[in-house]
This record gives sequence, C-alpha cells and structure tokens, in this order.
Amino acid sequence: MYGYQFQNMQHVAAQHGWHRFVAMENYYNLLYREDEWELIPICKQDGVMLMPYSPLAGGHLARPTWNSSSKRSQVDTSARSKYDYAEQQDLPIIKRVAELASSHQVKMSQIALVWRWAKGGTAPIVGTTKERYLDDAAQTTEIRLTPEEVAYLDEPYTAHEIVGALDSNPVGLLPKDVK
Repeated sequence: MYGYQFQNMQHVAAQHGWHRFVAMENYYNLLYREDEWELIPICKQDGVMLMPYSPLAGGHLARPTWNSSSKRSQVDTSARSKYDYAEQQDLPIIKRVAELASSHQVKMSQIALVWRWAKGGTAPIVGTTKERYLDDAAQTTEIRLTPEEVAYLDEPYTAHEIVGALDSNPVGLLPKDVK
C-alpha cells in the first residue's frame, strides 16, 4: 500500500468517527525496503505499529545461496515473483547477512530479524514451518547489532520495483469521496 492510500484511509476513518488504524501489516525486509520512503514515516508519525510480513524474504535471508531445494521454494510462486527478478541486486545483501551471522555465531535468519528490531517500531510476522524456527526467532531478543553493522547491511540496497501495493484507490478511499 502506498503511504497516501493509508493516509486516505485514516482520513476516511476520522471523518466517519471510526477507529483509526493502529497497526499496518506491510511488506518489508532487508531485500525489499521501498516502504522506507513514505509508508513507514507516515506510520511512525501517526504512532501506527508496523507488523512487516516476509521478514526473511521467502527464506532468502536464511541461507547463503539464492537457490533452495525446499518444497516451499519450489511451490511458492508468490515468493518467486517477489524476489527472483532482483536476484543479482540482492545477493550482496545476502552475503553480508551471512558474514554477520558467522561473526556473531548465530543463524542468518536471526541477523535478518535483529536488523528488523534495530529499525524500530515493529513486530515482524514470522511464518514458521518448524518449532525450532520459532525458537530461533525468539532468541533474537538477545542479539544486538551495532549501528555500524546495521549500516553495513543497509548500504548495498538499491531501489526495487514496487511489489504488493494497490495500484489504484478502491471506491470510497479518497477524501473527496467522503460526504
């Protein structure tokens, strides 16, 4: 969702005396950070909690190579459509996640989640297929990245094609539609 669309929905809620949104489930991780330009600042400004989904980028931030032989990676066409077009663009980030995981003696998935915590104001939605992955995620509350390490992970990112945002405003979501 684009930031202006979220603002429009907040405006419509206020105009009708409805509860404003207090949380936003957005698509955000080390490999896809387009929400940093408008949606995240709007949410922070309005005190809206962010709950990013796909914090491990469909598993790409959990392994040092792009390809996977997991069943999910073979059948999840949604993840492939979100990530495969940017493989060459994203591999330097994955390499850095692997480097920091090695230096901290933790899993790559944990570094990716700790990066999310370091960005502030979030409760990432972690989808797991095994209980041990949930344990790994819980352990991230004990891991810290320095500001330099966060910057090291941030640095190779380049803009990506917008994925998942609504392309148009559904009827009734523009302020002009409010009576």
